[in-house]
Amino acid sequence: MSKSFPSTVSRRGFTLAGIAALTVTAACGNGVGGTGASKIDARVDATLNQMYDLYPNTVTLAEKSTGMLVMPLVTEAGFGFGGAYGRGALRINGHTVDFYSTVKGSAGFQIGAQQYAHVLFFMTQDALEEFRRGSGWAAGADLEYVVSDQGDSVAADTNTLRSPVLAAVFGQAGLRVGATLEGTKYTRIIP
Repeated sequence: MSKSFPSTVSRRGFTLAGIAALTVTAACGNGVGGTGASKIDARVDATLNQMYDLYPNTVTLAEKSTGMLVMPLVTEAGFGFGGAYGRGALRINGHTVDFYSTVKGSAGFQIGAQQYAHVLFFMTQDALEEFRRGSGWAAGADLEYVVSDQGDSVAADTNTLRSPVLAAVFGQAGLRVGATLEGTKYTRIIP
C-alpha cells in the first residue's frame, strides 16, 4: 500500500513556496570575492545621476543627508499575492559602506509587474544608526516621499527636511502602479 500526497495545494502553501524559492535564488548570487559589488556600485552611480537629472531638488537632499540607501532596480510582481526584490548600496559621504537587499511581500487585489528605483535619504544621524543597527530594517507608512510614484517632484521645504527618513521612488516601468515602500525589508548582504 502506497501513501499518496494530497492533490490540492493551498494558496498559502504555494505562496510560501514561491517566497522561499525567491529567497534561495536571490542568495545564490552572493558569493564572496565575486564582481557583484562593482556591478552594484556602477548601477548606484547611474541611478543617482538619473535621479539628480530628473529631480534636481534631490541634490540638496543628498547634500544634507547623513547617508543614502540606493536601490537601483527593484522588480515587483503580483497576481493576488506579490513580492519584490532588489539589491543596492548604503552610501555615507559619497562612499559605499555596505550593501543591502530589499524584499517586499504583499497580498490583496493586484496583478502585473513593474521595475523601479528608490533612494532613502537618512536626514538624521539617529535614523542612519537605527537603520545600520537593525537586523532587517523595515520601511513603514511614516516615510515622507520627495518623488512620488507618479513621478512628481515634491519641493524639499523646511518641514520635509525635518523628517528622519525621506524616500524617492522613480523610473517605474511596467504595468503595475502605486509603488510604495511600506512593508519593505532591508537586509545587509555580501555581494
